[in-house]
Amino acid sequence: MAGRFLRLFKPISRFTLEVQSPKRRVSFGERLLWTLIVLILYFVMSEIPLYGLPKMTFEDPMLAMRVIFASHRGTLMELGIGPIVTGGLILQLLVGPGIIECDLSNPEDRALFTAASKVFAIIMTIFQASMYWYGGAWGTISLENGIFIFLQLLAAGIILILLDELLQKGWGIGSGISLFIAAGVAQTVLWYTISPLSGLSPDGKLLGALPAFFQSLWQGDSLIKAFQRPGGYPDMIGFLTTIAVFLIVIYLEGVRVELPITYARFRGFRSRFPVKLLYVSNIPVIFASTVLANLYFGCQIVWSRFNQRNENPWLNLIGTFNSTSMKPTGGLGYYITSPRLDELMMDPLRGIIFALILVGLCVAFSMIWLELGGMSPRDVAKQLVDSGVQIPGFRRTYRSVEEVLERYIPTVAILGGIIVGLIASIADFFNVFGSGMGILLTVGILYQYYQQITQERLTEAYPALRRLLGEE
Repeated sequence: MAGRFLRLFKPISRFTLEVQSPKRRVSFGERLLWTLIVLILYFVMSEIPLYGLPKMTFEDPMLAMRVIFASHRGTLMELGIGPIVTGGLILQLLVGPGIIECDLSNPEDRALFTAASKVFAIIMTIFQASMYWYGGAWGTISLENGIFIFLQLLAAGIILILLDELLQKGWGIGSGISLFIAAGVAQTVLWYTISPLSGLSPDGKLLGALPAFFQSLWQGDSLIKAFQRPGGYPDMIGFLTTIAVFLIVIYLEGVRVELPITYARFRGFRSRFPVKLLYVSNIPVIFASTVLANLYFGCQIVWSRFNQRNENPWLNLIGTFNSTSMKPTGGLGYYITSPRLDELMMDPLRGIIFALILVGLCVAFSMIWLELGGMSPRDVAKQLVDSGVQIPGFRRTYRSVEEVLERYIPTVAILGGIIVGLIASIADFFNVFGSGMGILLTVGILYQYYQQITQERLTEAYPALRRLLGEE
């Protein structure tokens, strides 16, 4: 039964908007259509500007984080999926250690948990929109415009929550959060690669890396100048690094340790249980990026409200910023943002500290998610034994299977956290398109979509497999 905290959401759940689960089996084609509709709505909302927002002349201080949170500056998607992810992270951290009692196998608890997730997401939407206004992220705006912008962001946040729920309830494929992240990263990679627009970069060349490269060769520039552009604009170094990171992550997705297993009910039938190198998948990267984004935004608010002249030595430890470009120049805010290659050459220590922070967060969240996500050796051992599986040479007991899994799962979880942290940080140093975290997330999301679509097509062709896969 649900604990006292979750029961508080029972009366609230009656008034929250909800997408009803389908009462029939939705065909694969129909689910694909709904997924496409949700994606189109997201792209439309990403192009609708916030009414009442003044024209901003300074650089976007949250540019590096926007790809991760599928947000677009100055539009209805200003906040993106940030409130949903942050609210879900807080709730998971409360449920995992048992601070909040919740049994997700119980339908009533699961319904209350879903209602609580919505409420937390709405609260975070209200909080983040207020902090954007309070922290001066949009510059100076009037009270009337501020309230109107706040209401627009609240409505957009609620719509985004419902679109995510629409997919997760079975009308579409996957989840809205994954879909929006992958779509945003793919859009950024494509735009930075082939964009034909001119006049947007200080060197006077086309914006896209490939057009700018051929334009440089046509104008007789040196190969070094053609490969690298100033100011962090898309160049061939970033393009080649993007391809390299894609290939590396795709390879790592297939690296695994395979443990031999047998089925007690079917003697002689043998198989293998895979323990992937990236065992906890994209979860550490999502959580780490959420923590860094909120920390950075907090540093910016403190500076904007209390230390714009960078004169307070204690507040300078939190973060100092350039008042014109809004770029961090010191303090915590400086070291939790990734430097580009030219900045790294000038201050290598910043790159080392950023990489260590990111790797440390990824490892910490990898270990935390083992318990929160039911992926610990104890949980996996119980699942295997309850399914009638045993490891040859060991007794079919929870403890014996757990001892074998303890040799591998914690090790690959830590190693996987280190690897994804290093890939994400190093990729950002080389100006990879869509950010290193974005590429990591996108490859994992596309791999999950491939598995889901393959399973859907298989069950469409062979309906008898639905019972075997637990869909009926």
